[in-house]
Amino acid sequence: MTQGEDDLVEYGFRRIIITITAVLCALLEIVDTTIVNVALTNMRGSLGATLTDVAWVITAYAIANVIVIPMTSWLSQQFGRRNYFAVSIIIFTSASFLCGNATNIWELVAFRFVQGLGGGALLVTAQTIITESYPVAKRGMAQAIYGMGVIVGPTLGPPLGGYLVDNFSWPYIFYINIPLGIIATILTLSFVRSPKYGEKLKSNQVDWYGIILLATFIGSLQFVLEHGQQDDWFSNNLILGLSLVSLFGLILFIWRQLTYKYPIVNLSVLKDGNLRIGTIMCFILGFGLYGSTLIIPIYTQSVLGWTATDAGLLLIPGSITTAIMMPFVGRMIQKGVPQGYMVATGFAIFFVFCLMMYGNMTPDTGVEHLFWPLILRGIGLGLLFVPITTLSLSTLSGKNIGEGAAFTGMMRQLGGSFGIAIITTFITRFNQSHRVNLIANLDATKYEVQQRLALLQKGFISKGFSTNEALKKAYQSIDYSVMKQSTVLSYMDIFLYLGVLFLLCIPITLLIKRGKNKINPADAMH
Repeated sequence: MTQGEDDLVEYGFRRIIITITAVLCALLEIVDTTIVNVALTNMRGSLGATLTDVAWVITAYAIANVIVIPMTSWLSQQFGRRNYFAVSIIIFTSASFLCGNATNIWELVAFRFVQGLGGGALLVTAQTIITESYPVAKRGMAQAIYGMGVIVGPTLGPPLGGYLVDNFSWPYIFYINIPLGIIATILTLSFVRSPKYGEKLKSNQVDWYGIILLATFIGSLQFVLEHGQQDDWFSNNLILGLSLVSLFGLILFIWRQLTYKYPIVNLSVLKDGNLRIGTIMCFILGFGLYGSTLIIPIYTQSVLGWTATDAGLLLIPGSITTAIMMPFVGRMIQKGVPQGYMVATGFAIFFVFCLMMYGNMTPDTGVEHLFWPLILRGIGLGLLFVPITTLSLSTLSGKNIGEGAAFTGMMRQLGGSFGIAIITTFITRFNQSHRVNLIANLDATKYEVQQRLALLQKGFISKGFSTNEALKKAYQSIDYSVMKQSTVLSYMDIFLYLGVLFLLCIPITLLIKRGKNKINPADAMH
């Protein structure tokens, strides 16, 4: 086994090229998850779709991603890692071209699904390739380099998307993948090597039922999360039905994987204590990472009235901070700084970030009030991402590294989906309750309210409206400011709750340290 493990370690120029290829592919995949968010309005216009329809452009990609991620390790073994990685890039790139040429919304959704099937593989396989190209002592650094791509990706998406949509048109957010995809394919075929772990399965040994159960359980879950809020959760029969399908799918899937001779997802990897804690941490990290990436652009665009490009650019300094942090964190891990401490510090910093956002949000907050909290968020992410990933995979070896990476990748994506679903639900619920509370204070008999109305009415009359029209407009503008205030209040609530969530995670990190000392790497290999 040891020989097989060190076989893939690369040195010098080859390692640099392989690292660049893998990070480029991970970036392609992740940027594509968020780049679309900015272009949704334009897509609605040119494809004549409703907001619900257009949300499927994101949903389809996410569902395909989450279905493929757990299977990547198995697929790599079936087709050879290099071939599988290259084919994934080709599928992803071709689907990008088709997405850009879609003539109606459902074509676009179908091609996005195909793109997600190619994309999901890029993420985990890239992580495995990077991990195995570095000797064990330098794995922390390897995760740091990969982490730069994964963390910077979600924040590069919106500004890049905003720029392309503002200056060209929405198909260009897909076309931009094509040249990069071609370069990545050529580099993969020239430099990446496949490990020799086990033999291929014959088609009759393949766990087809496992694949179907996995797709059913994860696909349904992802659908429920994406569409729960707009369809009013469990009072909708479809959502209720799919939730049950997902639950039974999960139970059957676990049973199948534990009893079948050639499982697709090797659940026995989860016997590793660090990987178990790591997957929970990845879930929470996904929750916070994608959740806060979702709220901030919506807040700056809908409440503060910024353009898509500006909203995206706001997140960049934080990402750069994270990218700068990564190598230092990698070095700290190599020097033996306990990873549990780093993760705990990261969660604490995230808590402070959430509190600062809670304190700084108003209907007219300026850039200067959001700049430092986002820098803090960058530092926190840097301290969380690499230690959590390295820690999860620290006691695994050989074939298990890929399987472990698939779990952490899947949990991070699912955490993001849960985060976005829960946050959008709460925003709507909080918004309603704050609105009711605010309106209760707007009593038409109060002097201040009458004065405000009279002032607004005068303003509208001076713009040439008739007295009645001006009064109507005055009421509308008061209603608008109530709406704005209640929106801001609900965003504040969300940050407060996110902060509490991160604070509660700190005790979990204490479990790691104890587990870490007990595990002897030699025992972990059996």
